[in-house]
Amino acid sequence: MCGIVGYVGPRDAAAILMEGLARLEYRGYDSAGVAVLNSAGTITLEKRAGKLENLAAALTTTSLAGSPGLGHTRWATHGRPNDSNAHPHQDCHGQLALVHNGIIENYLALRQELLARGHQFQSETDTEIIAHLLEEAIESGATLTDAMRQVLPRLRGAYALVALHQREPDVLVGARSDVPLIVGIGEGEMFFASDMTALLRHTHRMVTLHDGEVATITPTGLVIRQLDGTVVTRAPRTVEWDAQMVEKGGYDHYLLKEIMEQPVAARRATQDRLREIDGHLMPWLAEFEAFAATGVLAQVQRVVLLACGTSYYAAQVASAQIERWSRIPAQACIASEFRYGDPILGPEVLVIAITQSGETADTIAAVRLARGAGAPVIGVTNVIGSALTHEVAATLLMQAGPEISVPATKSFVASLLVLTLLALSLARHRDALAPTAIAELLGQIETLPFLMEEVLEGATAPESPTRRIGAWLATCHSAMYIGRGVGQVVASEGALKLKEVSYIHAEGYAAGELKHGPIALLDAQTPLIAIATASHTYEKIVSNIQEVRARNARIIAVATQGDDHITAHADEVLFIPPVDALLAPVLAVIPLQLLAYYAALALGRDIDQPRNLAKSVTVE
Repeated sequence: MCGIVGYVGPRDAAAILMEGLARLEYRGYDSAGVAVLNSAGTITLEKRAGKLENLAAALTTTSLAGSPGLGHTRWATHGRPNDSNAHPHQDCHGQLALVHNGIIENYLALRQELLARGHQFQSETDTEIIAHLLEEAIESGATLTDAMRQVLPRLRGAYALVALHQREPDVLVGARSDVPLIVGIGEGEMFFASDMTALLRHTHRMVTLHDGEVATITPTGLVIRQLDGTVVTRAPRTVEWDAQMVEKGGYDHYLLKEIMEQPVAARRATQDRLREIDGHLMPWLAEFEAFAATGVLAQVQRVVLLACGTSYYAAQVASAQIERWSRIPAQACIASEFRYGDPILGPEVLVIAITQSGETADTIAAVRLARGAGAPVIGVTNVIGSALTHEVAATLLMQAGPEISVPATKSFVASLLVLTLLALSLARHRDALAPTAIAELLGQIETLPFLMEEVLEGATAPESPTRRIGAWLATCHSAMYIGRGVGQVVASEGALKLKEVSYIHAEGYAAGELKHGPIALLDAQTPLIAIATASHTYEKIVSNIQEVRARNARIIAVATQGDDHITAHADEVLFIPPVDALLAPVLAVIPLQLLAYYAALALGRDIDQPRNLAKSVTVE
């Protein structure tokens, strides 16, 4: 996803913009640019394809003193990643500069209209048409704010926009629809950003724009308007994250730092969410309890969980937990497919949507479909004030802290634990699980952070088998992951991590499916990674491992401490402490994350910013 930074205030904008863009590199990009209104009252612009360092090198020979300014990192959609297609874009006269995240679906028709009226285009992008539409409105006498309000209804698609014009030297104007945009409030200075991490060095007071809003900022003021001109009053909130939380903290990569932060994320996810009720330890999700108090659960007959990517795997684990503990049918659905499958929805279907960013376009669209059908919706996200929080009846925050590396790790664990507490809450409200059984599970959940620390300490030790096996995986052309039940979910997440960071082909399968085709792929250069932790299907997974041994494939097992038999079936074993089978994914995923990390490290990959990937996907 692209990144936006805007600044208006007494300081020179360029350094602030470049620092902010550096904070947003993790989101994925292929070009970058900045535009500043200089002291002469004209716009100076510089943009370059490639990494931010290319832009920084270009700025050494360009004077960009002045304010306000805009910065952007682009992830190409319309038009190749080159200097011309990089943002910011300008109007025909160079009096306006504009940056844009998102996609304008009707840009071709608008471009033809503008060409017919004599406009000259400098890029292949959908974004540039907005600059020319704003140009026409301003030439007709509109202010930049009014021009934005006039132009937006003509656009179909998703956008976060920020623009400046040389006629209004102390003004930036931004707008959003389905793509995040935040206003940062400083002392005598103001900011725009697509992500709060870009602003934490300058302010912790922020306002999140809602869809269909236009924000005008000056060094000392903020005015938010709806498209019809109605002024919106919204108090800023103070963000608890600090700048140090988005630093590497001595680690070589954010990915390793965030893997190591998972015990802290687990504690934060469950913090203040357990309490004693009638003499038993019980889950207490305040937002869910308020939701349940409305009586909506009385008519719920089915649960649907919506998510994409790693969040989908968390949803799959949660669906198993809900069915086992609450005895209510539950189904995890890929959000990007859900609304195209004619789903059966209504007040009897509880929908749970999971997205780390709270801005995943496919998940938001699926939520809106569910709401339109009358289904009650709960959201699970890591970002307060994100788009999801405005679409749902109750929001459960992951509380994982900022996650910078593109591959998700600590947000997976945090979402798993929040969903686990939600599943136990449903069980309590439905009287489907004895209080003693709930208390026993919660007791194990309280120990998980300590067990995670134990796993991490062993797996990252200098001579750990995880390091050695990860480096060996770097020599393989492919890998196969298998498991049963929630073990299959862990296998799929482990395969995804290997693909994401090392670019080694990997697939996660239900172990029973091996003999239905995938086993044909196994050979000496295609290892099998088996999730063989303690569960009621343990003997079955061992049988599947035995089927593989005859195919000359190397077998790596993730197993439970105390399993004295697994070493007879596997070439390598990575052990995790014993825990309830439906809680085991929190521990079992850790060695798989580290295998992927060490493989990518051996291959010299761009670990935090894998090719072709973005941290959050805010367009379909």
